[in-house]
Formats: sequence, structure tokens, C-alpha cells
Amino acid sequence: MVEVLLEKAAVQFRSEHGISNKDAIRLKSLLQKLNTITIFKPLAQDFSGMAIKTGNQAKTSRFMLVNSDQSLGKQHFTICHELYHLYIQNNFVSRVCKTGLFDKKQDKEEYNADVFASFLLLPTDGLIELIPDKELRESQISLSTVVYLEQFFSCSRRALLYRLKRMKLIIGSIYDQYASGVKSSALEYGYDTSLYEPGNKGVVIGDYGTSAKELFDKDLISQSHYFSLLSDLGIDISAITSDPDGEE
Repeated sequence: MVEVLLEKAAVQFRSEHGISNKDAIRLKSLLQKLNTITIFKPLAQDFSGMAIKTGNQAKTSRFMLVNSDQSLGKQHFTICHELYHLYIQNNFVSRVCKTGLFDKKQDKEEYNADVFASFLLLPTDGLIELIPDKELRESQISLSTVVYLEQFFSCSRRALLYRLKRMKLIIGSIYDQYASGVKSSALEYGYDTSLYEPGNKGVVIGDYGTSAKELFDKDLISQSHYFSLLSDLGIDISAITSDPDGEE
């Protein structure tokens, strides 16, 4: 029943933000629309990301940190996982996350966030529409279809295989077979491999810089704190403190 409710929440979340239950999500555009401040930075490999929610009903601020050292497909899953914490979970404040474990024995909300992310990133209707009828009838998805699906939805192989297994469209032995040689199989079918590699280092989404400037202008933070926040964005502080006409 919990998974049914989580899928319903994922479908509703898509609908509320103008995304059909068959399309891939343009996650950066969604984060920009939501004004969820998101920073991509290199982190330890066992640290997928984190989410922080502050404020009240009148004004709520949401922040997300994503590990840019993990593959793009993994990052996309992490974003969807953090969206659960920020927009679905009740009474959420903050959380450091290791995503994609799908472990019921771990924290309940971490499991819920993984399942929600799976439904949000890989909607049932969208998957069914793109899988050939013959493969659906035989409940046996080909490797070429798996690669096509993960490229279409911009997800990791592991996330996709989990969904297909839960949908009873692949069996355990096929799961293990398809889980190896991910990059080579993508190349074999003529796809670019950037989805399976790290990326987005230093990318910032949302009004992080604008918010920092407003706080500084209102004397709510010091100049050194303001410069520290800008430095986090990778901005060269010397370019700000130098003469505006370009003369030192």
C-alpha cells in the first residue's frame, strides 16, 4: 500500500508541474521553476546529496546539494530523491542522503524517498509505452530496450533495472546480466556515454547568488560572509573587488 501511495504522489507531483506521466523530466528546468536552490559539488562517494528546508507556510526556502562526482544518471535519481524530502515528506527539515539503496531496514523516509524517486523519474505509463509489445507479452525486456529507456529517461542502469524488476518485466538473472558492462552496452547500441559519467561540477540552479546579495545589501550578513557564499559558486572574488572599469 505504501508504494501505491508513493506512486500516486509521484504522478500528482508531475501533474502539478505540467509534466505528463509518459515524458522524461527536464530536472534542471524543474528545479529552476521550483526555485529550489541546487548546487553540484564533488563529495565523498558514499554521500549522494542532501536537502534542507527552512521557513514557514508564508515563505519556505529549499536547498539541495548533489554529488557531481557521481554519474549524471545517479545525480538525476538523487535529485528526485531529494524532491521527496523537500516537497512530499511531512515535517522535513534536513537530511544527508545516500540514495538508491531501497533498503526497508534503513530509515523509513529514506526508503520512501528512493521509491518515490523511482516512480517520479521512471513513470509506469512512460515505460509501458516505450517497451515493444512482444517484450511486454513475454515479460522479457531486451538489452537494446533497456539502453534506450535509460537514455530516454536519463537515469542510471541500476534505477531502471530496479523498476523493471518491480514491474516483473525482468527476472533476477537478467537483472544481474544487464547490470554489468553498462558503458560498453551503450556504445554497442550507438549511444553517448556521458550519462554514465560524472558531470555538473560547479553548476548552481536557483537564486543562490541573488539571495546572498539581498542579505548583504540588507546588512544581514557581513561582506566576508557574502564573499564566502560567492566563492562557493566558484566566482572569482577579485573580479568583484577590482575597479569596475577593469583598471587595478
